[in-house]
Formats: sequence, structure tokens, C-alpha cells
Amino acid sequence: MAKFPKGFYWGGATAANQYEGGWNEDGRGPALTDVTLGGTKDTPRMVTYVDADGKPGSYVNWGGRLPEGAHYAVLDDAYYPNHLGTDFYHRYKEDIALFAEMGFTMFRMSISWSRIFPKGIEEEPNQAGLDFYRSVFEELRKYDIEPLVTISHFDTPLYIVEELGDWKNPKVIGHFAHFCETIFEEYEGLVRYWLTFNEINGLVAFPLMVASHANADVEAVTDSYKALHHQLVASAKVVALAHERYPQFKMGCMLAGMVSYPLTADPKDQLGNLQLMQDAFWYCGDVQVRGHYPSYAKRIWRRFGLDPAFFEKDAETLAKGKMDFFSYSYYQSACFTTHRDEADESGGNVFRGATNPYLAYSEWGWAMDPDALRYSLNQIYDRYEVPIMVVENGLGAIDVVEEDGSIHDGYRIDYMREHIEAMAGAIADGVDLIAYTPWGCIDLVSAGTGEMRKRYGMIHVDMDDEGKGTLDRSRKDSFYWYQKAIKSNGEDLA
Repeated sequence: MAKFPKGFYWGGATAANQYEGGWNEDGRGPALTDVTLGGTKDTPRMVTYVDADGKPGSYVNWGGRLPEGAHYAVLDDAYYPNHLGTDFYHRYKEDIALFAEMGFTMFRMSISWSRIFPKGIEEEPNQAGLDFYRSVFEELRKYDIEPLVTISHFDTPLYIVEELGDWKNPKVIGHFAHFCETIFEEYEGLVRYWLTFNEINGLVAFPLMVASHANADVEAVTDSYKALHHQLVASAKVVALAHERYPQFKMGCMLAGMVSYPLTADPKDQLGNLQLMQDAFWYCGDVQVRGHYPSYAKRIWRRFGLDPAFFEKDAETLAKGKMDFFSYSYYQSACFTTHRDEADESGGNVFRGATNPYLAYSEWGWAMDPDALRYSLNQIYDRYEVPIMVVENGLGAIDVVEEDGSIHDGYRIDYMREHIEAMAGAIADGVDLIAYTPWGCIDLVSAGTGEMRKRYGMIHVDMDDEGKGTLDRSRKDSFYWYQKAIKSNGEDLA
């Protein structure tokens, strides 16, 4: 088994909307997550609004729509988990010191767009927002931790969502480019590694999952493909800008790891799974790394009645915005089958599929499959031949705090060990893997459910699902295990 290369980046990953807090402090404007309630594994998160008559209401976060005449609102006596996150805004020095103690050489984080431009459309940035992130990056540099910065991580300013129609409106491309120009110039000496959009393929992956069932919202899918195109164009523009002005920058895409197998040997399952991977995963990767839409895109556009000219008019822009490296999240695999009447369906996540009888599932219905990580790393590198980062990976679980304050999360250690071994296997296969930043290195609000009980971190935060607690930080068993793994560069995983 090959060793991890010298200089391999070890670290952890977070997102501003789930971790940062300070949602209305120092000039920050709201994002959609700030009007999103908490949920559970069985009940969806809801987005709140006030209708045309002034009455409060809500719709399902994934797949719902704002009613005619309504506007987004924070309702009295409602709890919004993302408002506080787990308070990185006020505790970043303490947290970064803990990351350094663990041995991090890279920390993935995001910049809240509305902290820099409260509405997203201003000419001049919010200086307090710029100063905050400068302080964070300087603190990371103090410990020789490389920042890996996601520019857009489910954090579009609410004004753009409500007043401009979000990414369906091509005008948003210019506002995003201005945001990027601002932060590139501000942090050019502090940040080298950038990701343009978090899980950019998720914009169509979820509507596609819905569209595979009888009650398909075709309009939602077509709108999503148009919005995605505008994001791909925006990404390409800022990548080209970075390559021209800041040659020291390394620009990467970031996709949700939609890794699936055909459930049976039925040729229809084989072909269906191939097309699912094309639609949900490769479509975005091909555009961002190869610089053009793939041939099978025409099949997708034809399926949803989309005009190819809408996508092809920006070919020159896409060609100039090729990524330097590929990054993705990997948590689980799924199974595709045309035999739905005969297959049990897994749940608890966006990427639903048939239950795999060879795998164990987490409490939230996620298939635990380290072999699929090695499998996907090989597929990605064979396809693109650029360096790869695994920038999210981890196990969401309920942790028990013992009377002495200790947390024995051996299940998390087992999960991470198996996935690190899978990455070592991929390196032995010849894959150029350069970084691993597991998700939620410190406990934060779950994106899918808004819960705190679904914990990923190696650092415990004393807070419950209602936002109650001291917010004190403490080390889990996995903290010390990962510290040892990093110090040995992935050799000591006992």
C-alpha cells in the first residue's frame, strides 16, 4: 500500500452558514439559511415567509416555492439554527488553536457573501466583513494552516434570491464576479486555494431525483439547469480572472459525490446507472475541468425540452475557465435500479436509491461504503488527470457525553480509518490525491436537518437542537486519534 505523499494536506471542513453565526452582526445581510427552520431525519426543514396578507407561512426547503406576493421573514418565537451556528464568529481563535493542536495543515471554510456585500449588489464592500476574514486567515497562517476557501457555500444573499430570482437571473453572474474580484484582491497574499461553488451539481441532482418519480416537477428541473448554467459561466469567468491576475492561485471545482452502482445485472440497470452518473455527477465536472459541455448533455436537454443554444452560446467563456484541481464530498454510495417494486429504498439523504444488501447504514440512512471512495477516486482521476481533494467526508452520529466529560466515538474513528485506508489504496492505484478535509471537524448545524444531535466533529460543542448550551469546546476520542493519524502522515491508524 502506497504511503501518503510528503506535503499531503490534512485538515477539516466547515461552512459559514452552518458554523459561523453572527448572522446579523457588523453589517452582515441575511441569506436563505437565515429564514430556514430546523428539522429532523423524518421531517423536512422549512423556509419561513409572510404572505401578501401579512400572515406567516412556510414551505419545504428542498423543492418548495415562495408563494406569489409573499416575502421571506424571520418569524417571532421561531428557532433558526443557522443564526448562531456554533459561533465561530466570536470563537475563531480558540477553534483554530484546537485545529492546530490536532495537526491541521489545511482548513476548509467559506466566506459569507452577505457579510461582504449585505444585499450582494453593492459596489462597495462591508469593511467589517473584510476585516473579519482577514483576521481569520492571519490566525490560520500563524499556525501554518493553509486556508481552502469556498466562495459560495449555500450562502447567496437573500436579497438576490428574493428580488433578482436567484441564479435563474443572468445578472447575478456580474454580482458574483464583483464579489470574487473583491475578495481575490483583498486576500491575495493569504489564500491560494479556492473553490468556486460548493456541491455545484446539487442544484440539479435533487430535482433529478424527484423527476425520476411519477410526480416530476419538470419546471423545477428546467429552471435548475438554467440556473446551473449561470453558475458554471460565473465560475468560469472568475477562474479565468484568477489565472490572469493571480498566477499563484489554484482554482478548484467542488461536487457532491454522487457515486452509485447498478443494483442488478439487468442491462437496463447498467445503462440507467451510467446515465444517472452522467446527469448527477459528470455533467458539472466535465464542464468545469474539460471546459465544455459533454456530448450526453444533448440527451439531458432534450429530455426536459431545453434549447441547446441557451447553453452553447457561452462556449468560449467555459473554455477559458478550466479548473486546476477537482474536489468533492464523499459520504456514501447509492444503488440505481429499474426494479423499484422489488427494491427497498434507502432514506435520510438527498441522493436516495435502492438499499445495498452488502452495506451497513447509519442512523440517518447513509450507506457506509469506503470502497466507493477508492472507486470514485479512480474514476475521477482516469477521467480528468488533475489533482484531487476529498474536501468532505464523515459520519453523522449521536455522541454521548460521559460523566467525566469524555466522548468515546469509536464508531467515528472506525469510519475515518476505513476511508483513509481507501484513499491510501487509491494513491497506490496511481491517483494524484493531495488533500483530505473531513466534514464538520468541529460540531456544527446539520445542513440537511438543522439538528445538532447529528454530529460529525472531532471537537464537541456543548449545544442542543434548540440552541441551548454553553458552546464550550471539548476533545472527543477521535480528536486524539486524528492527531496521531496526521502526525504519522496516515501511517498510524490504530
